Amino acid sequence: VQLQASGGGLVQAGGSLRLSCVSSGRTSVNYAKGWFRQAPGKEREFVAAVTWSGGTTYYADSVKGRFIISRDNAKNTVYLRMSSLKPEDTAVYYCARGGPFYSGSAYYRASGYDYWGQGTLVTVSS
Repeated sequence: VQLQASGGGLVQAGGSLRLSCVSSGRTSVNYAKGWFRQAPGKEREFVAAVTWSGGTTYYADSVKGRFIISRDNAKNTVYLRMSSLKPEDTAVYYCARGGPFYSGSAYYRASGYDYWGQGTLVTVSS
């Protein structure tokens, strides 16, 4: 399984970006997908996750109301639409495949994800 993230870049505060993550190899359709991020000097943190069906989503409090995660299983792609970006959103964003999860809280833990993309850098200038 390989995950390829793209869509990062430099954006001004208040702007928007859409990240994409394409899966290839053995099918990842029946797995949850998540986005995590890691800022310089900080630990990797959860951003958002979506169930395999796309029916349920989870968000970190810091991005709730600003970011939207979605997926298109026909294209093996998961998206992260980021709006009202802030300088503190600056980080390398990673997509990951996870599951099966048996509780909502499990979606938030990086340990539950087994395959990770290479990351895409998002820089938000003030």
